[in-house]
Amino acid sequence: MTERILARVRAAYDRIAKVDRPEIWIDLRPQADVEAEALALDPSLPLAGRLLAVKGNIDVGGLPTTAGCPSYAYLPDRDAPVVARLRAAGALVIGTTNLDQFATGLVGTRSPYGAVRNSVDPSRISGGSSSGSAVAVALGIADLALGTDTAGSGRVPAAFNGIVGLKPTRGLVPTEGVVPACASLDCVTVFARTLPEAEQALTHMVVSAGAAPVRAPGPWRVAVPDLAQLGELDAGWTDAFQRAAARLEESGAILQPIDLVPFTEAAAMLYEGAFVAERYTAVGAFIDAQAEKGGDGLDPTVTGIVQRSRDVPAHRLYSDRERLATLRSRAMAALADADALLLPTAPGHPTLADVAADPLGANARLGRFTNSTNLFGLAAVAVPAGDVSGLPFGVMLIGPAHTDDRLARVAALLTPSARIAVVGAHLTGQPLNGQLLALGARFSRSVRTAPAYRLYALATEPPKPGLVRVPEDGSAIEAEVWALPPEGLGAFLAALPRPMALGSVELADGTSVPGFLCEPSALTDAADITSFGGWRPYLASLV
Repeated sequence: MTERILARVRAAYDRIAKVDRPEIWIDLRPQADVEAEALALDPSLPLAGRLLAVKGNIDVGGLPTTAGCPSYAYLPDRDAPVVARLRAAGALVIGTTNLDQFATGLVGTRSPYGAVRNSVDPSRISGGSSSGSAVAVALGIADLALGTDTAGSGRVPAAFNGIVGLKPTRGLVPTEGVVPACASLDCVTVFARTLPEAEQALTHMVVSAGAAPVRAPGPWRVAVPDLAQLGELDAGWTDAFQRAAARLEESGAILQPIDLVPFTEAAAMLYEGAFVAERYTAVGAFIDAQAEKGGDGLDPTVTGIVQRSRDVPAHRLYSDRERLATLRSRAMAALADADALLLPTAPGHPTLADVAADPLGANARLGRFTNSTNLFGLAAVAVPAGDVSGLPFGVMLIGPAHTDDRLARVAALLTPSARIAVVGAHLTGQPLNGQLLALGARFSRSVRTAPAYRLYALATEPPKPGLVRVPEDGSAIEAEVWALPPEGLGAFLAALPRPMALGSVELADGTSVPGFLCEPSALTDAADITSFGGWRPYLASLV
């Protein structure tokens, strides 16, 4: 187990070098330090060896907390409680990640550390403000990452990078040790490539779980607004949203209509009303003082937002609170007995150039569906829902406070995982394992095949393994089973070179999973290495 954890750490740092995305990180821990921590780790811990990236506004002991502003930096002597809890469960922190400065933005471009580029298309934004965290997970570097979410910062980046983002009920996860954006709204969130991984991490982040409201028995009930109420979406996104709704219905959920108006009207209040003034309470005095010194390291867009909020009159806050209470009552009445509200996570995915041309307008559009969630005190889950024109498309499920588990169960209907068995270069620590990680795969278990196979070292340069089922004289071969999203499996198969093929691999326990097999025609001049019992023992014999 320790060997596998070390291999995962080394693969992550190799991946960091390969993808060449320095803008992801604010501070990256030295590989030697992480390896030393891995060696001392109890391998029986539930998250043993999971690599964790932490948004740069959350304290990690010994690393500067910058909130995306170098001149704001301070050096915490201890982890924020949420980081400490994940570390206690076995997670290994590899570094702190870039963000929209002071967590003010949904774009991922408002940072002196550089705009974080999208994991799929570098000409597109990553989404923010938890930009670096989302991209670190999407590129297969980190297994888990912490973000924060005030207006959608833990959900928009998930959607744009094809990963999962859980925004828990406020108060479920501690926010101590987090630089506030709007302290009354902020939530710590978690990113992962798969829903089970995100859920597992969240169980270790939670300090207190409130009771979920009683629900009427029966199938899941999902509220879906009329398409006209969604407003303008990017080309192809309406069809993708309809497909997601249809998938829920095909899985047994009951779809019911909902009036979206109170949600979208409340969303507009987050930045256009008095609530934005809480951002000045958080960091306004620092920004004012720094601006007087010349503003070194301040993002001009963020500075403008925070300084303008200083002048919001007090009476506006009280009138906005009253209006928000009315809108919340209408929204909850509209939600009625639905378990979840299904929405696109964002209305579109802009390019870096789009945001540069209109920093405020592009950002405001992105919060159309996310801004109201924390104002209303709701929980949310953002999950992938396919792709449009080669870019990830995501949806979110929003529900009442303390229905986090229910939302995840509904979301699971949209994200069934596929399994694949690997026996060679895609094994943990092997050269091609990063391909699996980049597609959202997660290690499930080590296994052996049924004694019905022979393993060959193909006559290639370098040698590759070939697994062939035989009618007799077979052996059990070392393998690993990985779980990955269906779209990840599809991408994997599309890139599979001959003579490799996907077939059914029978395991020693009698079950079968899809796995790599080799066409018999490729065995000419191949060496039979079955006696080694697996690819890794064979490689070890060559040293």
